[in-house]
Amino acid sequence: MRKVTRRTLGATALALLGAAALVAAQPSQAQQPQTVRVRATIDSVNGQTLAAKTRDGAMIKIQLAANAPVNQVVKASLSDIKQGDYIAVTAMPQPDGSQKALAILIFPEALRGVAEGHRPWDLQPNSTMTNATVASEVTSVDGTTLNVTYKDGQQKVVVPPSAEIVAYKKASAVDLKPGQKIFIAAAKKLPDGNLEAPNVAFGDYGVWR
Repeated sequence: MRKVTRRTLGATALALLGAAALVAAQPSQAQQPQTVRVRATIDSVNGQTLAAKTRDGAMIKIQLAANAPVNQVVKASLSDIKQGDYIAVTAMPQPDGSQKALAILIFPEALRGVAEGHRPWDLQPNSTMTNATVASEVTSVDGTTLNVTYKDGQQKVVVPPSAEIVAYKKASAVDLKPGQKIFIAAAKKLPDGNLEAPNVAFGDYGVWR
């Protein structure tokens, strides 16, 4: 039975860079600052500077860029995803060619089209990231499948009950506290070895996707 969910997502459109944004350096950009993806836990906050411990246990210092968007990751549900939504899916490839979702981020409309496509991801070995538009939702006795499309293709995404589904809530630097998990899509490496964050997302659920 084919069923398309049409519920309004009660979230304000946010001016933020999504956790699923991909920055790929091209050969002509060799002189541009190197960027890294950051998953860490805040150790201390001093104004616009964060000391944090990565998931590998390394201590890093992060300087928030001027006016860097700060956003809280909040829990959402599968019923919040509707046809036409732009989403980011962290998943594991399946033998039949489908993608089994580990986490799904519902983008605000302001970020429609960001990093569109399907590519490898680093959440865990062999994981993938797909930024795409929901074409349809199929519900069956075996669960829910999202058919998503992007500029150069499409994917079938199987959504198990264990998948983390999240959205964003606008926040600010004063909301950043020790103990919070953070994600930065493309932190710049500075000459002194520290990092500069053009954006940061934080929360207790679904942050390290």
